[in-house]
Amino acid sequence: MAKKSAPDPILLTLFANRFMSVAEAMGRSLQQTSISTNIKERLDFSCALFAPDGDLVANAPFIPIHLGSMSFAVKYQMRLHEKDLKEGDVLMTNSPHAGGSHLPDITLITPVFDTETKEIIFFTASRGHHADIGGILPGSMPPTSVNIFEEGAEIISFKIVNAGMFDREGLHEYMVEKPARYPGSSGCRNIKEVESDLKAQVAANHKGVQLLQAMVKEYGLQTVQDYMYHIRTNAESSVRNLLREVAKRACSNVLSAVDYLDDGTPIRLRVEIDEKEGAAVLDFEGTGYEVRGNLNSPVSVVHSAVIYCMRAMLDVDIPLNAGCLVPLTVRIPERSLLSPSRTAAVCGGNVLTSQRIVDVVLKAFHACAASQGCTNNLTFGIGGKDKDGVAVAGWGYYETIAGGSGAGPGWHGTSGVHTHITNTRIGDVEILERRYPVLLHQFGLRPDSGGKGKWHGGDGVIREIEFTHGLQVSILSERRTRAPYGMERGEPAMMGRNTWIKRRRREDGDLIDDFPENKEHRFINVGGKATVFMGKGDRLLIETPGGGGWGLAIDPTVRDAQS
Repeated sequence: MAKKSAPDPILLTLFANRFMSVAEAMGRSLQQTSISTNIKERLDFSCALFAPDGDLVANAPFIPIHLGSMSFAVKYQMRLHEKDLKEGDVLMTNSPHAGGSHLPDITLITPVFDTETKEIIFFTASRGHHADIGGILPGSMPPTSVNIFEEGAEIISFKIVNAGMFDREGLHEYMVEKPARYPGSSGCRNIKEVESDLKAQVAANHKGVQLLQAMVKEYGLQTVQDYMYHIRTNAESSVRNLLREVAKRACSNVLSAVDYLDDGTPIRLRVEIDEKEGAAVLDFEGTGYEVRGNLNSPVSVVHSAVIYCMRAMLDVDIPLNAGCLVPLTVRIPERSLLSPSRTAAVCGGNVLTSQRIVDVVLKAFHACAASQGCTNNLTFGIGGKDKDGVAVAGWGYYETIAGGSGAGPGWHGTSGVHTHITNTRIGDVEILERRYPVLLHQFGLRPDSGGKGKWHGGDGVIREIEFTHGLQVSILSERRTRAPYGMERGEPAMMGRNTWIKRRRREDGDLIDDFPENKEHRFINVGGKATVFMGKGDRLLIETPGGGGWGLAIDPTVRDAQS
């Protein structure tokens, strides 16, 4: 359907920005109409536009791990509902089997119909991370999950809005009743908040529909769709040129890298570049088997990490879209943790393994040192099934915590930032302490945690939280046993650490009369993945990893002598 004549460069830039502005407007609508801390304050959501074939057209700079994988969700729903969609329909899905990332990320998809022909001409979609969708622990990010049923509600396809009618009863069945049927799991602990945020997503999608239809009315459908494909072709050409440049710079058309999760599971990559075509095969053969825990990464997330890396390495200003993947063939071995089985646990794969995939791709392309390689996922809350199996109302809180970014050839890493596939904020202190029973003792940079080098890595952060009520607290993190690597003789960064600062209590058996330490707190390293019931006055101290250094560090005395 692409136009044979060359695109007008001015119109190409115009339409690229018009499409992005539609996604930005959707995002503003979602933020303004949502009520949860996770979406309204932390901005853990993404909005994007898709072609009638389901390919990503444009987005605003939201969450990279969402944007690259949402196309898989749109295409899956297209196959299911090819002739069953009408104006006023909105589809809801979160299943990794259906193009999802992990279960808390719920995607809503709305078809855009031409006002004259009544044919589908676009799709608008939004994906938001909802702080609790059921499962075995508040926050729906259980560090101990071993199958997907323990992680909350899984929805392959649900028409949440049918011809303009919101299906509240169906939503309650999917979010509250079904997850609670699995032993030990609960339904959504705060369905009112989730329902409100889903309605905000419906409204955001509708905003996109209105703006796209207005654009078509202004320019005509043929022109709008022609430039949609021109934008995709432009991204494809940019990636092809990048691949040629990489092969030339490396003096080889074969690149390789390997890195490891904290449990020792390898993620191995071999890249073979065809310089003539400007194409590449990325082969993950040699990657470890599916794991029993939740670090398994859905195929859509792997592609999302790859497309992010390609876009990040481009030195041109183009929107992230499906064209970035056209020159690439991604090969993922069956039965590996990058192609897990249908019921495998995946909540950590989306936020942790994806970071390691990015580290491996950038290492193979010799782009920069490793960033913190983690999102330091903290959840806490109350509610769910009690010891007698009775459902108790409650809530869940979720946040990701920044670290250091890796240095590169010509730049220092940045300290205290969310890196790579995540682009969220952290909750404001005032909102956190007003809405939840916690006190923030400290939050700042972790000095000297970045790797040293000619260009030094960014520092991680320190975040210490006291719980003023007894709460179930969970941490899901990586880079606690394997440090973020440096490159070109740059030093690795410091690893992260999670410490439970526990008050001694007679009921816990660690407060003994006349014992010299009876008034001192215990400092307990809980490891990278743990869930603990923390009592009143207990604190959690999270020290996040820094980024690796680049290049050999020069001794200050030598540098002074040289100068």
